Amino acid sequence: MKKLYWMSFQLILFALILIGLSRPVLAAPVAQFTPFPTPTPGPNGQIIYIAQEGDSAWRIAAIFNLSLDQLRVLNHWGENPIINPGDKIVLGYAGPAEVQPTPGPSPTTPPLLPTPSAPPGVGNLCVILYNDLNGDSLRQEEEPAIPKGAISVSNRSGTVSKTAETVPGLDPVCFEDLPEGDYTISVAVPEGYNPTTVMNLTLKLNSGDITYLPFGAQANTQTLATAPIAPEGGGGRSPLLAIVGGILLLLGLGLGLVAAGFVKFGGKKKANSGSNRV
Repeated sequence: MKKLYWMSFQLILFALILIGLSRPVLAAPVAQFTPFPTPTPGPNGQIIYIAQEGDSAWRIAAIFNLSLDQLRVLNHWGENPIINPGDKIVLGYAGPAEVQPTPGPSPTTPPLLPTPSAPPGVGNLCVILYNDLNGDSLRQEEEPAIPKGAISVSNRSGTVSKTAETVPGLDPVCFEDLPEGDYTISVAVPEGYNPTTVMNLTLKLNSGDITYLPFGAQANTQTLATAPIAPEGGGGRSPLLAIVGGILLLLGLGLGLVAAGFVKFGGKKKANSGSNRV
């Protein structure tokens, strides 16, 4: 009887084994990871993950879709890093978290600085006081300069104030390298002359200008009365020639008088000799 039970148990066990072998083998389920939200970058731009219980370098890399080499470089790990709960794991770098600035006072706009201007250039002024012989207030080439006239040159800003005296001849008096700007030019005629043009002028001197300014004057009646009278047709002749001519004329008259005296004396002598003979 026992033998019969033992055989029945073996048959049942064998049937169960056959049934288990006949069922299809099921594949092991794929490990599923709980998705973690990407941490917000900190003020310094680092993205930090706080390690949890059971975390490993491989698990953290898989969760955040990183490679182990990337995690090693970011966290300066060795070959086999050990992860403990609470460790700060650097996942990457990004821009700092957006921070709302605290409203403060409005910035003051700095005052506008003046634009630097180019340095001023220079120019020349040439002045001549000419003898206006024909009184037409126009300078002719043959009209010479009047000496000892006073020239004054000054600019509006007061940085230039120059004086000079006119000289005889045909050349003007020049003031060189004057800074550009507005100038006043005045000329005073010497004693014995009357101006025939305006004696004060205002002009603007530009950089590189060479400006000639003629001022005219004419001898007054007093000066003309005391001046020597030149003989007609003798324009330009030297007075020395007239003096020499006068001396020669006087010598000629003297010789003529002497000759006339000799002739008169000789006639009287002949008359006396004739009367003696009678």
